[in-house]
Amino acid sequence: MYEGNYLAERLCTASMGTQNNPFLYNHQTGEKTTYRTFFSNAERMAEVLVAIGVEPGDRVAVQAPKTIAMLELYVATVLAGGVFLPLNTAYTPAEISYFLSDAKPRVFVCDAEQEEQFSPVAKEAGVAKVLTIGADESGLLAELRDAAVPGFKAVSRGPDDLAAILYTSGTTGRSKGAMLTHQALASNAETLRDTWRFNADDVLIHALPIFHTHGLFVATNITLMAGSSCIFMSNFNADDILGYMPEATVLMGVPTFYVRLLNSEGLSKASTNMRLFVSGSAPLLAETHDQWREVTGHAILERYGMTETNMNTSNPYDGDRRAGTVGLPLPGIEVLVTDPATGAPLPQGETGVLEVRGPNVFAGYWNMPEKTAEELRDNGFFITGDLGRIDKDGYVHIVGRQKDLIISGGFNIYPKEIELLIDELEGINESAVIGVPHADFGEAVVAVVVAQGGAETSAADIMTGLKDDLARFKQPKRIDFVESLPRNAMGKVQKNVLREMYAGTFR
Repeated sequence: MYEGNYLAERLCTASMGTQNNPFLYNHQTGEKTTYRTFFSNAERMAEVLVAIGVEPGDRVAVQAPKTIAMLELYVATVLAGGVFLPLNTAYTPAEISYFLSDAKPRVFVCDAEQEEQFSPVAKEAGVAKVLTIGADESGLLAELRDAAVPGFKAVSRGPDDLAAILYTSGTTGRSKGAMLTHQALASNAETLRDTWRFNADDVLIHALPIFHTHGLFVATNITLMAGSSCIFMSNFNADDILGYMPEATVLMGVPTFYVRLLNSEGLSKASTNMRLFVSGSAPLLAETHDQWREVTGHAILERYGMTETNMNTSNPYDGDRRAGTVGLPLPGIEVLVTDPATGAPLPQGETGVLEVRGPNVFAGYWNMPEKTAEELRDNGFFITGDLGRIDKDGYVHIVGRQKDLIISGGFNIYPKEIELLIDELEGINESAVIGVPHADFGEAVVAVVVAQGGAETSAADIMTGLKDDLARFKQPKRIDFVESLPRNAMGKVQKNVLREMYAGTFR
C-alpha cells in the first residue's frame, strides 16, 4: 500500500491486515477511529489537495486546533507529495504572515473561527487557497474530504524528498524552517518504536500539541508504525490522564505533565498498568524523576531531540535510566562533543558543543543556505548549539545552550551547574540562571528562582548554600524570586525573555 511513497508506505505497514483495529480514541467525543477510516480519510484529503493544485514539493501550512482531521491532513500531504508545515496555534496574524511569506505554501489551513482574520494575511502572502478545520472536526476541508472518493494513488517520493518543514522557536533572530526528509522522519520513528518496545498492544495517552516534533513526529509516527492505539486528547488534563492510565500503557509528556500529575491523588494506583513514561522537550529535574519513581515505581525515560533532528539520544528501556542525563545515542546516530571555538572533538568527560550525525538529521534550513552552511558540516554532523558532555558510560549530559553560556571576567560559566546546586537547596522548586551585561565583567550571573509553596527562603540563604560548592566567579551577583518562569508551548524555560527582563540590571 502506498508503494513508492517512502514515508507513507512505512506509516501504514504495521496496520496492514488489521485495518479495523482502533487507531485513535477521541477524548472529546468518545468515538473510535479505525486505521481503515483514518487512511481512507487521508486519501480523500490527498485527493482534495491535488485537485486544488498541490504538486510534489508544494508546502501545505496549517495552524488549527488539535484534531483528528489535522492528523489526516498530515498524512494526506505526504500522500500527495507535499511538504507539511504545522504552525504553533499561539502565533498571531503578524507572525503567521512571516511564515507564509517565507515558506510560500500552496495551501493554508486555519481554524474555522479565525478564517476572517487570517484570509487577508494568506492572500497578501500569495497563498492560492485557504481551507478551514474547526475544533469540532468540521470546516471546509472536512466537507471537501467527505465529498471525495477514497483510493488515492500515493505520489511517488523518495527518501531524500522533503516531507515537512518545522520552524524553530526563533529565540534569536528569525525563525528558521528546518527541512525534514522522508528518510529523517521514517528512520527516527522506526528506531524509537524498536528502542522503546512499541507494539500493537500499546495504548498511548497523547496530550501533546501536534505542531511540534514531540507530539507529531514522535508520538503519532511511532503509534502508526507500531499499529498501536492512541487516546487523543486536545490538551493536558491531569484528572483525565489519571482516568485513562488503567487502560493505557504509555504516556509521552513534557516535565510539566509529570510535576502536575505528582500533585494528583491516586497516581500510584492509576499507574499500575502503565509500562512506560517518556519525558522530553525540556529538562526534567532530578527531584521530579526521583519522586515519580517513589510514587509509581516507574523510572521516567528521558530523551533528547530537537526540531532539526527529531530524537538523538534516549535513556535505555532496559538498564539504568539516569536522572539528569538524556541517555545514550540512539542506534545509527553519532554524538560528538566539540570545542566551541575550533570545532575539534574533545576528550570524554569534557564539556563542549554537541554535534549529531545520522539519518535523522535535517536537510538544511529553508531559504537559508548561509545558515545551513554554518550549522551543518560537510561531513554530515549538525552543530546543535547545545552544550554537553558524555560520561565514561556513554550517557549524554546536557549543560545548556551555547548561546546561554555566560562569560564573566573572561571565565566560562555553565548555567546548568549553578541551577542544579540551587535546585537542591531546601525550599527551592526550580531556577534559571542567565548572564546579563555588566560594565566590569562583561556579563554577570543572575539567578531567577521559584520557591516551593510556603517555603521561607532568601537570597542570603541561597548564597550560603552555594559558597562552599561554587567558585566565587560563578556565584550569582543577583538573585530574584518569581512565582513562575516564562515557558514556551513545550515547557522550555525562555531564557531569552529573562535576559530581556534583566538586561539593565547592572547599568
